[in-house]
Amino acid sequence: MIQLELDEIKKQKNLVVLWGITFMVLFPVLIIFGLLMRLSQGDITSPSPGDFYAYMTFHGLGMAGTLYSFAFAGLWYMNATKLVKLNIKVGYFIYGAILVGVVGLLFGVIIEKYAPGWYMLYPMPFKGTSWTTGATTISVISLIILGVAWLVGILHILFALSKEYAGFTNLLGWQYLKKQEVTKELHPLALITMISLLPGLFAIITGAALLIMYLIQSLEPSMSYDALLMKNMVMFFGHTLVNITLYCCLGWVYTLLPEFTHREWKVNKVLVYSWNATFIAIVFAFFHHLYMDFSQNLAFHYVGQFASYLSPIPATGITMFGVVAQIYHSKMKWTIVPVSFLIGTAGWATGGLAAVIDSTIAVNRVLHNTLWVPAHFHSYMLMGVVLFILGFLFYIFYGEDKNKSDKIAQFGFWTFIVGAYGFVLMFYLGGFNSVPRRYSSYVGIDVANVHSTGALLAVIASVFIVVLLIGLLAMYISLFKNLKENRATV
Repeated sequence: MIQLELDEIKKQKNLVVLWGITFMVLFPVLIIFGLLMRLSQGDITSPSPGDFYAYMTFHGLGMAGTLYSFAFAGLWYMNATKLVKLNIKVGYFIYGAILVGVVGLLFGVIIEKYAPGWYMLYPMPFKGTSWTTGATTISVISLIILGVAWLVGILHILFALSKEYAGFTNLLGWQYLKKQEVTKELHPLALITMISLLPGLFAIITGAALLIMYLIQSLEPSMSYDALLMKNMVMFFGHTLVNITLYCCLGWVYTLLPEFTHREWKVNKVLVYSWNATFIAIVFAFFHHLYMDFSQNLAFHYVGQFASYLSPIPATGITMFGVVAQIYHSKMKWTIVPVSFLIGTAGWATGGLAAVIDSTIAVNRVLHNTLWVPAHFHSYMLMGVVLFILGFLFYIFYGEDKNKSDKIAQFGFWTFIVGAYGFVLMFYLGGFNSVPRRYSSYVGIDVANVHSTGALLAVIASVFIVVLLIGLLAMYISLFKNLKENRATV
């Protein structure tokens, strides 16, 4: 643990508060784009297919980027105030570059109608498009800027930690597996940071290579690439980025929950084995996105099945057990921060189980192109990652009053929970009823029951989104009120 001057801590806190405010602005905007999509599927509105898929592209890319960026920002803050000194100027560079990337993407998608979806499957951005080559170019450049910012941030944190703990192997906790006595205790935050960001480094380098190839083809249309290779690259990048977003958040849980329970959460052999197994699973689990490719090497499917089954067990099991052990008979106050972490862990486990079900090859053949897929990733993103983020925001914005019980915040929190679970439930019911995903409207579906069921579930989901937004607004009122009060007393 490092000792920082109060001025340095204040600088790092100002940066993470800026990140928090930016997240609080972008998040409901992106939710509204999701609401527009569900209203279209519920036959309430009738946007053009081009508009719908532009909404879907911005919602998907925007949510993935926004959630990862804030998860990374929180991880930066925790490391910068607990473990290592991080350059605040680099932190602001990352923030500024990401802001530029978001603005460019917003222009490319909303103004220029770039609409291939978050996955941008090749050659979709170039063949038979309803948008201009310029829209592709500016969107790809914006994504490259985001990737550069994330890459700089990851390298800065990893090199700082490797210097503090004398190497990457020590960050992985391998010294705990030797017979010699450990001379320097590894903080769980350092271990989880390493396990999260190293696969992220591989993913972002892969994504950068993919985007540079896209940029070259947008500037030189005669270029072409192998479509299967491009798909494998985008799936590795996207799947890994979404997974490490959640693991970055777990770094806060392992670090902050003990402040409420007053119990240490130490690294030991079990923790090291579990998180190192998770590292391997993170790298290979994306293969379950390749099941539908008949020309794919058959070995990939076996690896995907095995890695997908392995991925949720070590980290999820050890974390859930650890959370329960931390809370059991701890006599802590059940305020929003620890409750957010507890329910977020449950949401992660629920979504993870649904993902494992879908990653089973025999089941995937039936569920892959249904609403079951957005059901499982909305479960662990909305009810896992977002709850972790909200808990972190309450921790930061409340300051010394972190155990404060605020009725407005509690109303908003439980309203948000009801709205979010109701919204996600409609996706699961849609999956059970074979309602397809990525459709702008269900009108053209020949099976009348699928059309009517899909439209009805979309309308109900829209109502729950409104409930969710009401809860979010109430929490925002509490957060800004307490931030203002804390600023006034500094």
